[in-house]
Amino acid sequence: MRKLFYIKTFWDDESKVLYSESDISGLHIETATLEEFEDIMKDLAVDMITANHMTTEEPPARFGI
Repeated sequence: MRKLFYIKTFWDDESKVLYSESDISGLHIETATLEEFEDIMKDLAVDMITANHMTTEEPPARFGI
């Protein structure tokens, strides 16, 4: 069964950082640039989905942007 997850990006003007809101358990990102945010997201999202949302019967997660 396929499940969709979301990651939203917000800008905090006071602290000057981008931060995430997501339904992926364990995923929280804070960075100064969008490029850093995207790099971290690509590295961590699949790992967090695999670790926190999958059973051993499910195939590995695929990630696409």
